[in-house]
Amino acid sequence: MTNRRAAERADIVLGEDWDRPQSGVESELRAARKRRSLISLNSSPLARKIILFNLMAIMALGILFLWLNPVRDSLVVQRERALASEAQLISDIFEAHLPEAAPANLVTGEGIDAESVLSRIGIPDGMEVFVFSVDGVPVTSTQDIARGGVRPVQGLAHQPRESLLITDALVSIYSGFSRVLGNGEDPSTPAAGPEDHADLADAAMGGATILQRGTDETGSVFAAASPIEGEGGIVGAIIVTTAAGEIDQLVRVEQEQLLQMFVVALLVSIVLSLVLASTIANPLADLSAAAELGRDKNARKMSPTRVRIPDLTGRPDEIGRLSGALRGMVAALYDRIDSNEQFAADVSHEIKNPLASLRSAVGTLEFAKTSEQRKRLIDVIEHDVHRLDRLVSDISNASRLDSELVKEEEEEFNLVRTLDNLSQYHSEEAGKQGIEFITDLPSDEIMIAGLEGRLAQVFVNLLSNAISFCEDGDAVRLWTRRRENRVLIVVEDTGPGIPEEALTKVFNRFYSERPANQFGNNSGLGLAISKQIVEAHGGVIWAENIRPTEADITSEPLGARFVVGLPI
Repeated sequence: MTNRRAAERADIVLGEDWDRPQSGVESELRAARKRRSLISLNSSPLARKIILFNLMAIMALGILFLWLNPVRDSLVVQRERALASEAQLISDIFEAHLPEAAPANLVTGEGIDAESVLSRIGIPDGMEVFVFSVDGVPVTSTQDIARGGVRPVQGLAHQPRESLLITDALVSIYSGFSRVLGNGEDPSTPAAGPEDHADLADAAMGGATILQRGTDETGSVFAAASPIEGEGGIVGAIIVTTAAGEIDQLVRVEQEQLLQMFVVALLVSIVLSLVLASTIANPLADLSAAAELGRDKNARKMSPTRVRIPDLTGRPDEIGRLSGALRGMVAALYDRIDSNEQFAADVSHEIKNPLASLRSAVGTLEFAKTSEQRKRLIDVIEHDVHRLDRLVSDISNASRLDSELVKEEEEEFNLVRTLDNLSQYHSEEAGKQGIEFITDLPSDEIMIAGLEGRLAQVFVNLLSNAISFCEDGDAVRLWTRRRENRVLIVVEDTGPGIPEEALTKVFNRFYSERPANQFGNNSGLGLAISKQIVEAHGGVIWAENIRPTEADITSEPLGARFVVGLPI
């Protein structure tokens, strides 16, 4: 049993020794890490959620941008403004050819030759110009005459990029959604035909430039009408139309570039999500695997090796804090297990002693020949029974102490009043034995938060021990002092003191250093219980000898001193 316990203690992992190959648990964890790539999506729901939500954010941003379509709106506004300016410029050219002091008629050619003027204007391919008289009669258009030459412009060379297959597919999907959601051009508005041109020209006769937008099977068509005004009034109107699908082609180019950026951002997001998921999910998987390896697949029996929690405390995040908390919790759990095992072993040892004595007395009783021998054996049996009863009671109190300390509610109380009440009772007990009892308590209140009953149990145990070690003529002193954020309670006696080798043992369970005439009267749990109660209140307790001079530790002690320090 002892060898097994020592081996198990050697398996406790603290600090930096996680990477040392000392058990099968570590080899299983290493094998699991080797089987796992950057991130295992099949076995990590957390990693899938991280990647999914990151992708949803990127996709929602891209879809929202495409649906709002700010590029198209901006291009449409710019094109309409440019088309209105072009229509006004062409009408200005016609107005410049009108006679200054003579009437002009675009239909008859009186005062101006509309075809000649229009043919000398360089109209680029794709744009159409229509000339209407003041009566709304078509006069001429670029469809009926030869176009004038257009001078080349240097610096505007543009080589169109080749569309990627994936962007073509995305654009098609977007176009379909746009039609369903109604965010594109209204297909019910057809492109302007000849009769529409006449209506548009008639609207421009009012003296303002008119814009019109329509669609056909190839895309959007824009038209602008501007009046031709002479000295005698308006003589006609100019209508300029764009090539069908011109804006749509520009928008498609912009959408392709945007979608290509979106695809790149999507790929980058996936890679970063994988890296992020690996830094979160993998350490959590190691922590959970380390905890789960303590049991077999059916969770019916514990693994013979101890649970080893990976040391991730170097991470400055919640995972590092979780690792530290789990390691501390596991270490505390194993400490408690070891303590319980040691307690059980000590209990077994302590109970065996009175049982052995009791068995021996009972076995000898039948061979006793005189009444005096039988009375002596009965006294031994009675003493051992009382000893066992006291031992079992103390063991029961000690085993329940942890749970009771957690359940009981702390309250604020006056420590001076509690000590004064205890001193009155123990003063009487000490006086019966010829022992002087001295108290030195402050007159002011000292308020502390804690369990008054449990702390009173500590002071009763210390005062009772001090009186029990004193003889007639000795003295016991109880005094307390406040020191900044703590209070010291001291119990001193002028008894024989404590052997130097026992100063570190007096708080151990079942340890007792008493005179022979007091054998069996104490279980050796009193100081151990007192230490447990004081530490549960965040305090400390220690024992020392009172010497005539602290410089000479070999001098005979004048008595013993027990000090309790409690926070205020």
